[in-house]
Amino acid sequence: MYVPMNLLHFLDRAVTVYGEKCAVIDYEEGRTFTYKELATRVNQLSHGLRSLGVQKGDKVAYLAPNTVEMLEGFYGIFQLGATMVPLNIRLKPEDYVFILNHSESKVLFVDQDMLTLIEPIKHQLETVETIIVHYGDDTSNEISYDKWLNSFPENQFERAPIDEFDVCSLLYTSGTTGNPKGVMLTHRSNYLHALSAMHHLRVHDDDIYLHVLPMFHVNGWGSPFYYTANGATHICLRRATPAKIFDAIYKHKATAVHMAPTVLNSLLQLHDEKKPETGENVRVVIAGSAPPPAFIRRVEDELGWTFIQVYGMTETSPLTLTSASRSTEEHLTEEKKVRLKAKAGYPMIGSDVRVVDESGNEVPHDGHSLGEIVVYGHGVMKGYWKNKEETEEAIQNGWLHTGDMGTIDEFGHIDITDRKKDIIISGGENISSIEVEGVLYEHPSILEAAVIAVPHEKWGETPHAYIVLRDGHTLTEEEVITFSRSKLAHFKAVTSITFIDELPKTASGKIQKVQLRNEYWEANPTTTGRFVN
Repeated sequence: MYVPMNLLHFLDRAVTVYGEKCAVIDYEEGRTFTYKELATRVNQLSHGLRSLGVQKGDKVAYLAPNTVEMLEGFYGIFQLGATMVPLNIRLKPEDYVFILNHSESKVLFVDQDMLTLIEPIKHQLETVETIIVHYGDDTSNEISYDKWLNSFPENQFERAPIDEFDVCSLLYTSGTTGNPKGVMLTHRSNYLHALSAMHHLRVHDDDIYLHVLPMFHVNGWGSPFYYTANGATHICLRRATPAKIFDAIYKHKATAVHMAPTVLNSLLQLHDEKKPETGENVRVVIAGSAPPPAFIRRVEDELGWTFIQVYGMTETSPLTLTSASRSTEEHLTEEKKVRLKAKAGYPMIGSDVRVVDESGNEVPHDGHSLGEIVVYGHGVMKGYWKNKEETEEAIQNGWLHTGDMGTIDEFGHIDITDRKKDIIISGGENISSIEVEGVLYEHPSILEAAVIAVPHEKWGETPHAYIVLRDGHTLTEEEVITFSRSKLAHFKAVTSITFIDELPKTASGKIQKVQLRNEYWEANPTTTGRFVN
């Protein structure tokens, strides 16, 4: 018998098998809910949305940090067959105008702390009929969520019929060179991604998962689905400062946490300074630029955590590669194992990931030959919402072209060398900005580094580094250049430096090199050369 894959099955299982278990801990407010209580709130939310006229296929947007209200929103929306539109909390009001109008969102839930981002643009919202405020009070003219929610019945909601190919989440990518694109992910893609992720990330029913990674970022990498399916406990942390992350891990005995490398780097810095309690048996899952091996050693030796590197993108639901150690690698030296962990990894179940040349042929598995990473599998998006041209450009013959460049070694581990647009071409040689950054991170005085291409009269382009120093440390430009030349072939070494207090980042912690490139060109308007946004 055919049964469509439906993300609501995960909550149903948790209620049936783990009904009286703690499902959610609200770190700031101290509230806790069992899975039965969570399901009751989800039913009330669905009844409330129906009263507002939300129907199957409608879009419901959320502008919220990692809260209980955000978590229950996924399932409350899904029961109507509607689509969740999570909004990046670090955008500008004009960005929300485009996304809310383009997505045709009908209802908007917004956290009280972020209401000021919406109030100036309400008159520009073409399809939003109702705004409801989380943690709202009588000072706002909008509907207060708690009062609204509690006015609806707790009984089981009569769900809309759901096909597994129905779009359940519409996720807008950061529009670095134009308007953001809406990625359509289906119940099927998220469901199968969850099954694969829970295996590779070693999710169990005794897990206590701390939400540091924003839930709006590709559905929190799907964590609201696979941790719920296993009856794990969620800790909702609305303000993820390093001190609060350590405290939440220790206080609530968290066993798993997902985050960007920059966030983990800030934890290591705080640990160096104050030595907070780090908890036990913690798995930390990282995605983004692969860190240098020395970084991984610090995480595992100093914090005592298990490090897992993953790779993915919004268009693939998102995770497709993992670097978790395999039994076939047990014979390798510890140094080699750490180096493999620092790579993006090998394909997860359900994903066929390859590195191909410009003709579409796989590059040799030699760890040196460069190609573009392409993905084929159940996690690949249905397409970009209302953007057929971009969809056809991204997905060719069923393969998603990621725009990431990489190599693949004899063990089948893929290493991300750079985005296509971030490759530095110096004297006809390709330089990976990620490789140069990895070397800079080895310097004890450097907290963060980002490398971009800048014009050079003789070589066309050379690497320029933006550097954030550790507190209390000093470095000169010449010292950084000398250090990089001691570690790299000289043509790869940085030739100029900009010291900066803070690197610009996306809401998920990724460094925004486009902004750095723009700032460089604004400061050096007479320079000429190849430049790609």
